[in-house]
Amino acid sequence: MEYKKVLIEAKHLVKEFPLDGKKGKSVVHAVSDVNLEIYEGETLALVGESGCGKSTLGRVLIRLLDPTAGEVDFEGVNIAGLKEKEFARYRKQMQIIFQDPYASLNPRMNVKEIIAEPLVTHGLAKTKQEVEEQVRELMKEVGIPAEFINRYPHQFSGGQRQRIGIARAIALHPKLIICDEPVSALDVSIQSQVLNLLKDLQAQYQLTYLFISHDLSVVKFIADRVCVMFLGMICEVGDTDSLYEKPLHPYTKFLLNAIPKADPKFRKEEKELLTGEIPSPVNPPSGCRFHTRCPYAKEICREKAPEGKKVGDRQVFCHFPLI
Repeated sequence: MEYKKVLIEAKHLVKEFPLDGKKGKSVVHAVSDVNLEIYEGETLALVGESGCGKSTLGRVLIRLLDPTAGEVDFEGVNIAGLKEKEFARYRKQMQIIFQDPYASLNPRMNVKEIIAEPLVTHGLAKTKQEVEEQVRELMKEVGIPAEFINRYPHQFSGGQRQRIGIARAIALHPKLIICDEPVSALDVSIQSQVLNLLKDLQAQYQLTYLFISHDLSVVKFIADRVCVMFLGMICEVGDTDSLYEKPLHPYTKFLLNAIPKADPKFRKEEKELLTGEIPSPVNPPSGCRFHTRCPYAKEICREKAPEGKKVGDRQVFCHFPLI
């Protein structure tokens, strides 16, 4: 796949959360000095262990959270520096599909009201007839029967609720959608249906996805490129096929080794698995943040944070990539 235009770019992005709710010395370093480009029309997967900052990065990119430092350039405009009124025109270009379909829908609103809310807010449907027509069309797009238009969220299954969330996300025809673990709360059989739906909608509406997930099997199916994060920092970015075939960062290698194989022949296969605990994001290690768990770490890893190296189609942040 050829990538032509950068849709959104993070430049030295930082997000910290004060532990006491106020600015102070003790902060959670959720995202630290992240530089990342997302190309128009691609699906970039963001992967890593729980707590590595994936969801926080996604929310900062679309300004559900304001960054502590750094820039977010959307089509060349630094939206992180815009005031709320100036940013409003960009809001409809960026939407999010939340992880939990049970919590992301207002239980007091029916399907029609949920899907219509962004249409009415942004003035894309002004009469009741326009609202109903557009809502019914969106329901059809995501596979929800039109006769369910007046039902409430509790009357749907988890997969159907997530389809409603997807309909709400595409209602404004955005350019970028943050998919924050959109299938992790669903049964495996339903996951495949939702993933295929996301692919179909991407082709139909020329959408760009940032697909946040911890499930590397799902990522391999849907992503064009993969970005691996550890403790708020990027480890490796590259095309999905080449990254899965030969990981260059030790952390990426351990993540891929942890993928279970269904074939009984591999039941007794010995794997080099990751050991140790994830360091605290309140007091992250100096140098490379992965060095406390990395069996290949040397003195320079403890002292100096690695800069990004270009290796083929890959960018890897490691002093000693696995070439």
